[in-house]
Amino acid sequence: MSAFTQTLTLANGTAIPQLGFGTWMIGNADAGPAVQAALAAGYRHLDTAQDYGNEQGVGAGIRASGIAREEIFLTSKLLAQHKNYADAQAALAQSFVDLDVDYIDLMLIHAPQPWTDFRESNHYFEG
Repeated sequence: MSAFTQTLTLANGTAIPQLGFGTWMIGNADAGPAVQAALAAGYRHLDTAQDYGNEQGVGAGIRASGIAREEIFLTSKLLAQHKNYADAQAALAQSFVDLDVDYIDLMLIHAPQPWTDFRESNHYFEG
């Protein structure tokens, strides 16, 4: 078993690959080729987020890879501004459209508050 395929088991029994390929700071146009290269190298866990603006590219890379969706663990993140159920549902539905997938294995809330709040309150980063 390679480092790419070693898994941890979550409390609900879901296996998640320990090592994932993160797509932060990869533009939408470059995300597809980057994801294809990561999957070709052996990664089976991909991490993206609505805030990265590259879900369409990540989805395109998954489809172009030729690897079955079921073999890939896909994580994305809701923008922190979605503070109620209806907004979160709509945002999740948009990620399904942008990624062009039927399911996302793990959906997280990107941060406990919007990034602008972090930028405006620098004390979060003080040591």
